[in-house]
Amino acid sequence: MFGIAKNIRSKIVATCTPDLLWEAIDSSVVSSACAHIEDALEKYKRGEMSADDYETFKAQQKRLLPVITPHATFINNRRSNKGAVPSGLSMFDIDHIPDPEGFYKQRVCGREKELGIVFVHKTPSTEGLRIIFIEPAGVKDPGEAQKWLGRMLGQNAYDISTKDLARCSFLVPRSYIYFINAEELFKERMAVCEQAQQKQEEPVDEQKEKSETKNQQNEQDNKQDTESETQTQDNSGQSEQQAEPEFRGIPYSRIIAEWFRITGGEPVKGERNTRLHRLAAHLRYITDNDEALMFGIMPRYGLGEEEMKAIIHSAATAHFYSTPKEMKQAIRNAGDKSYDILDEEEGYLPPEMPHKLPPLIELLTSRTPDIYKPAVAHAVFPPLAVHLCNVSFNYIDNVAHEATLMNVLMAGTGAGKDCVTQPINHIMADIRLRDARNMERERKWRDEQGAKGANKDKAQRPSDIIIQEIDPDITYPAYFMRQEDAAPYFLYSKLNEIEQFDALRGNGRNGGSQFTIMCLSFDPGNTYGQVRMGLQSKTARVCVRFNWNACTTIIKGKRYFNKVLTSGPISRINFSTIPEREIGAPMPVYGKYDDNFDMQLKPYIDNLNNATGLIDCPEAYALALKLNEELAEQSRLSQSRTFENLSFRANVIAYLKACVLYVSNGRRWDDSFEEFIRWSLDYDLWCKMEFFGEAIEQANKDDGSKEYGHIGKRNLLGELKDVFTLSDAVKLRRSKGMEDRGTMGMIRTWVKRNLIERIENNDTNVTNSNYGISTLTSGNYKKEQYYRKLLM
Repeated sequence: MFGIAKNIRSKIVATCTPDLLWEAIDSSVVSSACAHIEDALEKYKRGEMSADDYETFKAQQKRLLPVITPHATFINNRRSNKGAVPSGLSMFDIDHIPDPEGFYKQRVCGREKELGIVFVHKTPSTEGLRIIFIEPAGVKDPGEAQKWLGRMLGQNAYDISTKDLARCSFLVPRSYIYFINAEELFKERMAVCEQAQQKQEEPVDEQKEKSETKNQQNEQDNKQDTESETQTQDNSGQSEQQAEPEFRGIPYSRIIAEWFRITGGEPVKGERNTRLHRLAAHLRYITDNDEALMFGIMPRYGLGEEEMKAIIHSAATAHFYSTPKEMKQAIRNAGDKSYDILDEEEGYLPPEMPHKLPPLIELLTSRTPDIYKPAVAHAVFPPLAVHLCNVSFNYIDNVAHEATLMNVLMAGTGAGKDCVTQPINHIMADIRLRDARNMERERKWRDEQGAKGANKDKAQRPSDIIIQEIDPDITYPAYFMRQEDAAPYFLYSKLNEIEQFDALRGNGRNGGSQFTIMCLSFDPGNTYGQVRMGLQSKTARVCVRFNWNACTTIIKGKRYFNKVLTSGPISRINFSTIPEREIGAPMPVYGKYDDNFDMQLKPYIDNLNNATGLIDCPEAYALALKLNEELAEQSRLSQSRTFENLSFRANVIAYLKACVLYVSNGRRWDDSFEEFIRWSLDYDLWCKMEFFGEAIEQANKDDGSKEYGHIGKRNLLGELKDVFTLSDAVKLRRSKGMEDRGTMGMIRTWVKRNLIERIENNDTNVTNSNYGISTLTSGNYKKEQYYRKLLM
């Protein structure tokens, strides 16, 4: 057997099965990434892309692809040469050949059985050939096997770096595959005694021993006694007791027992996959998302090892939000009464900030107390982006966006919302200095014009007077004058209270213009303004470029946006918050923003000021593609249109943040960027759903749209049984406030995504008691339709 993983960066490698292999090969990630590489290759050949740019783009696309490890599986599913269990297969790589298919037909085709070849395909670059074959008898390692095949094919030039056991092979679409012998590919070739010897040679790891001990107990008894202690056998055959893995001093088994109790009891046949998937999705928050640990502590209830690994991997790779309330309650019941006790009105905590931050964000939060760091990490982007002028970035829809970023910090009274002020002040220092000089020049010009008589010719206002930062209480006409004078630079304002935006609301038919300006500030290529007939009136048509920061309490923020819930501002704004501190908690202490801080900040600001034109960031583009697909999958499973609609622009915001970081870092991508941008996206969506989700749902229903599901984030499919009927799906949708008529569209989507399959009524897994007449009102279905969930 051999391994399979989500991508080359994944440390978790599952044992590959035919289903897992074909699911990965047929995934949209594979088809999309390989198509982009082909397109880039054509651009490179036409001279439209440099060699360096092509290689960079190809590398980042390949990082998206799932991989297999043909040479081995791994102890505890952790990919390393040290823990590798050889598969008996070897990989032969030939790079830079103009016609991989021709090479295969001339030298390989027809000799597969003779040479023990089980899998042949062209590589993602389309300029290489990969051959996976059975190691011939007598060879000692993959390197020796590769030499043998090279001699047999008369091919001395090949990639000799593929000989280590942990080496990965990128998967490709079906159309790239020239030959596969699935029966031989998946055959077990490693003797049990050799596997045992491999494990004995592995250094002793206490956590691994605990997990393996738990696995052995589960295999002996399908229903785990979660209150008993784990028993293990030492080398002398005597039994000794070992402590179970714990969270905050509480055995995981006790937490799991409590979790089952408060979620409806232990699973019965027919709901095992669903309940265990949900348990794994909740446990990951208190296991550091460690799949090996979860595999060791979770009960199986009769499910096989591969089924359990697939369930755990599916749960562990979903988006992070906050610890579910059921898991918090289970921890409190199991022994830790203080764990995240929150008032009902306070809600749940937002996603936890990554420990490793991009260098610029690390600097900007370095003087900030920990509780305020997430708020600061979001608030710094609008003022950073104001330094960009005539700079744009192509989003995945091929529309060029400027760095249009707006942030609203919503937190309780006295929560510390002023924490963002000092970082913003230091970011804006250079612009404020220039603004001060230009305001003085503008004052002198006005004084000169005022001193001239009414009949004297008056000089035009100098065109190079650019003032970017505007007062929060600026009037509607004055705003347009400032925007026109500053073009193509961004305007910026910091509003201590969101209500200060009302100064831009306008009068008469322009009332409410502040919300229009918010929307246009985000939209690329917009034009807006006013036309007046009076000679002294101001006429202006401008492109709105306005980045800003605002603060408000949660109650005021909800009230302020209440009338525009579905009109666009909320989806275009980046939201953040500050969790309330415990009563009597110590006062947070700030660091000193000194000259050293400014010296460290200056290179990043200079990089932003010096940038110009359309800037390509392949890594940010690839990440946006990946996040777009993950958000789409989450929307399909949750069936929440509110979440889906908010996710579209949230991903654009995350992409623009990634591009700002890229430019500020001297157009270099840092390894910390991806995790930070993922967190930023999750945090933004968490705030939007927490503060506005239910109100948006209700507003859409009040407007006559019935297709908006209940507040999102959960897996709607996960709430159905392993085998369910069309009526079951209808009833579930009704319970969530969703309409019957969307059911078949939802079902078709799940079938197309290979999440479920339709089964016949006489299937052995369907009991007569489930049979009935469809409750759909359309009348198109006389007999019930049955569906079975597939492993996700």
